[in-house]
Amino acid sequence: MDSANIERISKALANETRLLIFEAIAGNKEINCSAIMTLRKVTPATVSHHLKILSDAGLIECRRRGQFVHNRVVPQTIENFARALSSLSEANRQIAT
Repeated sequence: MDSANIERISKALANETRLLIFEAIAGNKEINCSAIMTLRKVTPATVSHHLKILSDAGLIECRRRGQFVHNRVVPQTIENFARALSSLSEANRQIAT
């Protein structure tokens, strides 16, 4: 994972509302927008805005099923992000020694 992707994901998760929305999605196999609005007490426009940023960062996938949009986490992105952060940390430990 390159530094641009690390930065994009970090920025996406740095916002408190987005992090709460991401946690709601991660806590379910799939969740629709109205359930996110109910759980997090946010407006449809706010949910839409934050879902776009999470999707652009590759953290979630959004699928339309009928009139509902269902969202789910992309585990591979999270795994790659965790590995990239771990590699950065490991590189810093080697420099310090």
